[in-house]
Amino acid sequence: MMGGGFFGGWHRGRQDRPTRITRAMLLRITRYFEPYWREGVLVITIVAVVAGIGLVPALLIRAVVDVAIPQADPLLLAYLALGMVAAPAAGGLLGVAQTYLNAQISQRVMFDLRNQLYVHLQSLSLRFFTGVKTGEVMSRLNNDVSGISRVVNETITQSLMQPLLLISTVILMLGMEWRLALLSLVVVPVALGSARRVGERRFELQHEAQRKQADLSAIMQETLNISGFLLMKAFAREAYEQVRFVGKNRELMDVQVRSNMLGRWLRMLLQVMEALGPALIYLVGGHLVLSGQMTLGTLIAFIALLNRLYGPMSQLANIHVEAMGSLALFERIFEYLDTQPDVADAIDARPIPAPVRGHIVFHEVDFEYVPGRRVLDGVSFEVEPGQLVALVGPSGAGKTTVTYLIPRFYDVTGGRVEIDGKDVRKVTLRSLREHVGVVTQETYLFNATVRENLRYARPGATDEEIERACVAARLDDVIAQMPDGFDTPVGERGYRLSGGEKQRLAIARVLLKDPRMLVLDEATSSLDSQTEAQIQSALGPLITGRTTIAIAHRLSTVLAADTLVVFDRGHVVEVGNHAQLIDRGGLYAQLYNIQFKPQLTGARPSLASPTADGLTERSSDPASRDQGLAASTV
Repeated sequence: MMGGGFFGGWHRGRQDRPTRITRAMLLRITRYFEPYWREGVLVITIVAVVAGIGLVPALLIRAVVDVAIPQADPLLLAYLALGMVAAPAAGGLLGVAQTYLNAQISQRVMFDLRNQLYVHLQSLSLRFFTGVKTGEVMSRLNNDVSGISRVVNETITQSLMQPLLLISTVILMLGMEWRLALLSLVVVPVALGSARRVGERRFELQHEAQRKQADLSAIMQETLNISGFLLMKAFAREAYEQVRFVGKNRELMDVQVRSNMLGRWLRMLLQVMEALGPALIYLVGGHLVLSGQMTLGTLIAFIALLNRLYGPMSQLANIHVEAMGSLALFERIFEYLDTQPDVADAIDARPIPAPVRGHIVFHEVDFEYVPGRRVLDGVSFEVEPGQLVALVGPSGAGKTTVTYLIPRFYDVTGGRVEIDGKDVRKVTLRSLREHVGVVTQETYLFNATVRENLRYARPGATDEEIERACVAARLDDVIAQMPDGFDTPVGERGYRLSGGEKQRLAIARVLLKDPRMLVLDEATSSLDSQTEAQIQSALGPLITGRTTIAIAHRLSTVLAADTLVVFDRGHVVEVGNHAQLIDRGGLYAQLYNIQFKPQLTGARPSLASPTADGLTERSSDPASRDQGLAASTV
C-alpha cells in the first residue's frame, strides 16, 4: 500500500526527525494570538493588579505585629484584619475575570487553528490521504488542537503572572531586608536550571506520546467503523485486534508514565527548595531579630513573602515543562499546515470557459503514484462531446487511474489532459469539478437522511427536482416504503440500505448534479439484472448529449459504447468500436471471449482458464496494485 511507499516514508521521516524550538516557530505561534490583543491587554492589566494586591497581606502582617499589637490599638487591628480578607477577595474576583478572558482567547485560537487545519486538509490531494492513516489525521485535528488550550489557560497567563509576582516580591523583600532577600534567592537558579533540562525532555516525550495516541486512534478508526468491524468479524480476528490494540495502548501508557515521572522528580526538587528557603530565613532572620537588627514583624512578613517567591519559582519551572509539551503539539500541527498540496489551482488558472462541451483529450499522458514506477505510459485518446467511451483492460492496467486524472484527483506526471482545448491544470479546480460527475462501485453515503445525501450534490435543489431524480434512478418506490420517506436516515455509510439501493441513490445524486461530463466505474455492477436494466434505461437520458467515460465490467456498457479504449500495463493498445476490435483479434477479442461471450451463451468462464490466469498475471502492474487503486478486471 502507499503507506509503505514514497509518501509513507516521507511522513515517517518527518515524525522521527529531531524536534527544535526556533524563534521563527515562536513568532508563528504568536501570530495566532494577535487578533485577540485587546483581551490580552486586559489579562496583563489584571495580572499586574493581582500581583500588587498579593503584596498587601505581608505588609498588613508586619503592621499587626510591629504596630497594632505593641500599641494595643484594637481599631487598627480590626482594620488590618479586614484588609487581610479584602485583599484576597479582590484578587479572587479579578481572577474570575482573568479566567473568563483566558478561556475566550484559548477557545478562539483553537477555533481558528482547527478551521485553518481542516480547510488546509481539504486542499490536499488524494495522494496525501492514501499516504496517512485516517486516525492520524483525526488525532491531529482533535487531540493536538485541543491540547494547546493549556498554552493560554496555563502557560501564557502564568508566564506573565509569575514573573510579575516574583519581581514585585523581590523588590519588597529587598526593601525590608536585603541580606535575607539575597539569601532567599540562592535556590532560584538551581530550580530554574533543572526545569530547563526537564522541559527539553518533556518536549520529546510529548511528541512521542502524541504519535502513540495517533497510532491508537488509527486502530480504533480502522476496526470500529462498520466496514472494518464486519471484516474483523468475518475473519474472526477479534483476538488479533485486541492484542494489537493492547500493544499500542501499552506503548502510550509507558510514554505517559515516563512523562509524569519526569515532572514528579522536578516537583520533588522544588519541594526541597521550598523547605530549605524558610529554614535559612528562620535561622539567619532569627539571629537578626535577637541582635535587634530587624523587627519580629519584618521576619514574619518575610516568611509570608517566601510563598510568593518560591510559589512563582515553582510555577515558572512547571510552566517551562508544560510549555515544551504544548510547543510539541504546535509543531505536529504545523507539519500538516506546511504540507503543500500537489494538486492546486495555478496562479493564472481561470474558470473553464462556458458553455462546456465536454471534449476530452489525453496527450501522451504519463503517471506515477510512486516515483520510478509508472502506471500510465504515453496514454493518448480522444473523447468527442456526447460520446460514451468504455475503458477496457485487465486488472491493474490503469483504467481507474485515467478517470482520476480528468477531475484532477491527481495531476499527470507527463503529457496533458485537455477539456475543450484547455489543459485541466490551467482551469480552476472548482469549475472543473462542477462539470464532472462521478459514480463508483463503492458508494459512499453520509450518516444522514436520504434528502440530505441527495442535496449534497446540489444544496439548492427543490423537493420536486429531488423527486424527479429519484424517479429517473428508479429509487422512488424504495423511498415510498421507508418509514420517514426522504427524511429516513441511511445509517453509517448507508448500511441501512441494500447495495442496489445505495447505487441508485448515488445515481440519483449525480442526476441531481446534472454534470456535463460523467465518470462511471460501472455504476450498475452491484445491482441485480432486473434493477440493472431499470438503471441502464434511466442512465440513457442522462448519458445522451453528455461526455461519458465508463470503466466497463458489463457487456451492456461494452456494446453501448461509441468507442472502446483497451489498456494493458498502462498503455493504450487498441481503440475502436466493438465490431472493429473483435475483427482485429487482439487483446480485446481475447478478453471478450473470456469475459463477455459466455454471457451470451449462458456458459460460465472457468476460473482455472490458463488464458485468463495468464492475462491477469501478465497485466498486473505492481505500482498500481501497490496503491490499491486498480479497477477490477475488464
